[in-house]
Amino acid sequence: MKKLLRIFVTSLLVAVIALSAACRSDEGEAPEGDAAAVAGELVVNVGPNPDTIDPALNSAVDGATMIIHSFEGLYSLDQNGTPVPGQAESVDISEDGTVYTFHLREGLKWSDGSPLTANDFVYSWNRAIAPETAADYAYMFESVKGYAEGEMAVTAVDDLTLEVELIARTPYFLELAAFPVYFPVKQEIVEANADAWATSPDTYVSNGPYTMTEWVRGSYIKYVKNENYWNNDALGPDSIRFVLIEDNNASLAGYESGELKFIDAVPNAEIPRLKAQDDFKIEGQIGTYYISYNVGAEAVDDPMFRKALTLAIDRDYITTNIGQAGQVNAGAFVSTGIGDAEPGVEFREVGGDYYDPSPEAYEANLEEAKAIIAELYPDGNIPTLEYIYNEDTGHQLIGEALQQMWAEIGVEVTLQVQEWATFLNTRKNQEYQIARNGWLNDYNDPIGMLDMWITGGGNNDAGWSNAEYDALITAVKNSSDQTERMELMHQAEDLLFEEWVLCPIYYYVDVYMIDDSITNGFYSSPLGYKYFMYVEME
Repeated sequence: MKKLLRIFVTSLLVAVIALSAACRSDEGEAPEGDAAAVAGELVVNVGPNPDTIDPALNSAVDGATMIIHSFEGLYSLDQNGTPVPGQAESVDISEDGTVYTFHLREGLKWSDGSPLTANDFVYSWNRAIAPETAADYAYMFESVKGYAEGEMAVTAVDDLTLEVELIARTPYFLELAAFPVYFPVKQEIVEANADAWATSPDTYVSNGPYTMTEWVRGSYIKYVKNENYWNNDALGPDSIRFVLIEDNNASLAGYESGELKFIDAVPNAEIPRLKAQDDFKIEGQIGTYYISYNVGAEAVDDPMFRKALTLAIDRDYITTNIGQAGQVNAGAFVSTGIGDAEPGVEFREVGGDYYDPSPEAYEANLEEAKAIIAELYPDGNIPTLEYIYNEDTGHQLIGEALQQMWAEIGVEVTLQVQEWATFLNTRKNQEYQIARNGWLNDYNDPIGMLDMWITGGGNNDAGWSNAEYDALITAVKNSSDQTERMELMHQAEDLLFEEWVLCPIYYYVDVYMIDDSITNGFYSSPLGYKYFMYVEME
């Protein structure tokens, strides 16, 4: 899932952004009063205006955090990242692991009070794979029989029983059942309002712990407890206000003034000061910060040129001087923290690095990059490149560092910054040459970082296509043998670096600040999601 790190604009913005419900936006005006002063309300910042909060269409971490507070799948993830019953109270799994029979809880309702049944999952899952929906994550249903034909083997046996047939044993299927693209949406609402259904509290009918009551663009989204949620009695805050801020200097100012109780990023320059505080947190994450190459763009269509750009980067400078939070230099795409076939052994340990990302190897890597450039462009006529990134102090500093590093091999690079939603669509539409990117894995299996690169995949921002790679990923999803699956996935990752499809920079860590008044119940997933629904506050 795409990683969101927010932006530095100017100190003036810090002064003018009032973190209160009295903010104005071009979409309307909020009620009067201080947002932080509402009794029983938790006020947090996890990002700016989300690109979408339709469970089938979202592919960003900030959007997913908002979605998991308003929707729920058959299963959910607990504080350990373990799937636990959600809308389903139990599941029966066949001996061969290919048939899942989910038993829904009795009395499930949508937030509007209407009944929720197994048929809602049948509709929603098939909607997610329909070509007209154009869901980035449609491929996450490939393990379900019938996906390729466009009509999956998902059957509502009765209102409380859902039967799912898989093409092979899928050890992470309950984690998929807890992923947003597997969440149900209400058919009548979606079909009556098309894409607009997920943009207004009037039509945002949900089935999760909270329901949206307000969305003031550029200001906040407010959720209140869903009285029809099956586990309503266990919920914490009466309401949660997601304040929408792009400037992480502004969000830090709001946090330090006490208006915000949680922020999901801090300005890089403040990290050395904040590290000494107990409310500053650094946790592990399963994901990789990387650079996307648009392989169809003429300037970067040569794999050897892409290899030279990849080798010319001093990753240790970036992690030590810019990241400053313990990020690990990346020598591959699949992140650390993901297991291999043998228990206790990581995929990364078996696969190793595709180049040496250590500081000791930088000079040798640089010389190899220079040699490649000299061979490709003996006349010195090297194309000028444009590197795009979304607004954030860290992204800007990394972009400037890359610009200088690539200049060392004679490649001139211009930088272009874009607002978050614009940036996502520029990259998705492949209207770029090279771009900042990041991916947090969606479940604890390497396939979550590898199936995105299939031909035509919704998250394949590189536009890369390789028939051998596609066949390997298909074979992985058709195999019930864990050893065979892992061997095939190592072969697939090898292909990514035979063609230098992307440029890894570092493996992520999660940086956030949480106020001491949140005494219990908060947890953060290694996938990047933040869980506030069970928070206890002083």
